[in-house]
Amino acid sequence: MAIHLQVSALAKSFGERTLFENLTFGIAEGERIGLIAANGTGKTTLLNIIAGRMDYDSGEVVFRRDLRVGYLEQDPRFPAGSTVLEACFHGQDEAVQALAQYERAVAAGDSAAIERTMGRMEALGAWDFEQRAKEILTQLRITDLDQRIETLSGGQVKRVALAAALIVEPDLLILDEPTNHLDLEMTEWLEEYLAGRRMSLLMVTHDRYFLDRVCNQIVEIDDRQLYSYKGNYSYYLEKRQERIDTADATVARMKNLYRRELEWIRRTPSARSGKAKYRIDAFQEIKEKAHVRRNEAEVQLDVRQTYIGKKIFEALHLSKRFGERVILDDFSYLFARYEKMGIVGNNGTGKSTFIKILLGLEAADSGTVDVGETVRFGYYSQQGLEFDPQARVIDIVTAISENITLGDGRQISASQLLTRFLFSRQAQYDYVAKLSGGERRRLYLCTILMANPNFLVLDEPTNDLDIQTLNVLEEYLAAFSGCLIVVSHDRYFMDKVADHLLVFEGEGRIKDFPGNYTDYRAWRKEQEALTAARTPAPAKSTAAAPEKPKERVKGKLSFNEKREFEQLEAEIPRLEAEKAAIETAMSSGTLSTEELLAQSERIAVLIDEIDAKSMRWLELSEL
Repeated sequence: MAIHLQVSALAKSFGERTLFENLTFGIAEGERIGLIAANGTGKTTLLNIIAGRMDYDSGEVVFRRDLRVGYLEQDPRFPAGSTVLEACFHGQDEAVQALAQYERAVAAGDSAAIERTMGRMEALGAWDFEQRAKEILTQLRITDLDQRIETLSGGQVKRVALAAALIVEPDLLILDEPTNHLDLEMTEWLEEYLAGRRMSLLMVTHDRYFLDRVCNQIVEIDDRQLYSYKGNYSYYLEKRQERIDTADATVARMKNLYRRELEWIRRTPSARSGKAKYRIDAFQEIKEKAHVRRNEAEVQLDVRQTYIGKKIFEALHLSKRFGERVILDDFSYLFARYEKMGIVGNNGTGKSTFIKILLGLEAADSGTVDVGETVRFGYYSQQGLEFDPQARVIDIVTAISENITLGDGRQISASQLLTRFLFSRQAQYDYVAKLSGGERRRLYLCTILMANPNFLVLDEPTNDLDIQTLNVLEEYLAAFSGCLIVVSHDRYFMDKVADHLLVFEGEGRIKDFPGNYTDYRAWRKEQEALTAARTPAPAKSTAAAPEKPKERVKGKLSFNEKREFEQLEAEIPRLEAEKAAIETAMSSGTLSTEELLAQSERIAVLIDEIDAKSMRWLELSEL
């Protein structure tokens, strides 16, 4: 098995803060590695080093010769003035650069340059890149390829960057939080896309279902050391706990041995010479092993929750639209006490607008929202709080309150609260500018919960938080004795915290579903299967082709052409039906990796065949 990448004895520090040292691992052909570590321990830094975007203190990063690498940054940037399509061809890949040069030559009308770049594109196999870019961007709901990059939202820019990384079909794909800014359908499409490709992967993501279904190896950085697990996320959880239990048992055994040896050392000072010297030397090693401390610090979210009355809020006949786009259409809902609601739907269907209307941050076109007197909102927005980068962490919290009340009534200082949110005494006096994205999100969560809300509204809370913090947050929300609305594309998180869903289907259609996201997906697949079973077989005049009067279409065809035309009308619907069946099977989650690969190869053949036959149908129809 070919080794794509070898990282040896890598070390990186920022001032006195050491992120990792002596880090060694490799990525072989076919390996799909998920990288897990706490916020602030250097996950993004490590990916930037591997991708050549950042220097390191010592060690070595070696790629296989002629390896094609794709990289999705956590916060991508493109040159101002670039169109969406130009941004997709902004990478360093040779074929992508050749295509970009060809596009510039065509735009300039330079026939010599066109001829020169055409030959290079032919040699590099770059002709299908533009079509591939359009297909991927369409799946990611970016349709205006001439739109300037600076007019896009941050989420749209991230999706363009994802498309740019995918179109080169790299041997090794490096992804930093690829599911951020993807809605649930896009995330599931990306799962299927990656499962159907032979590329190797190294990625950081908080999406645990994504890790489980895409990765075949998990690498964890814990206390500056690296641990590797040959399996998916579920396997990692099992084996990690075994490792921790074994380490705890070893430390406990060493502590017992240390006590006995210490007693011997103190009792028999005269025995410290001659044959007993080996025992004295071994005592120092036992002492070190007995005093090993495992860093298992967790965020502690035991802040007080204020009382909430029986009346929560009523939304009556709400309507909202932006131009032709309908967000709410005569929507009414009575929110119950202790209710935990999840909101899901594609990007652009109005989920964030809806919760802003409930919070009074956005006005509805019509209708009313009546909020109970005891309701105390805590709003975690998708954009987050804009901290002053030159402010210190401790100053951010003390500006809100010097003392915080815990769930048991005890009061603690702002510094003690920050310690519970994993900010060490030293880190509390760091400037916000030095924090990682995940650390800023954790600080933001701290500022919201310290206000003791009884109704939490969380809009995409999982973005940039590490998995350890998400686990603690899920437990906190499960035991939260208030109300909750959460908007999230993290399927695992939604399954853990939401009792039921509001599904935004678009055009003002909202479905109240009694169950979690997994229940909803199963129900939707059943409905799609029932709809497909009820749909009559396509008529011979295929829907994919424009409808034309047959007498006029076939009037000038030869006998053989008429026959070919009739065969095409029968074959195209059959191929479309086979393609649809394969797509359903691939999205079911029941196929093995080998079956997914086989089906993805078959669907590629079908797409080419359908395109060719449809083009021939159109040619014959115009005769």
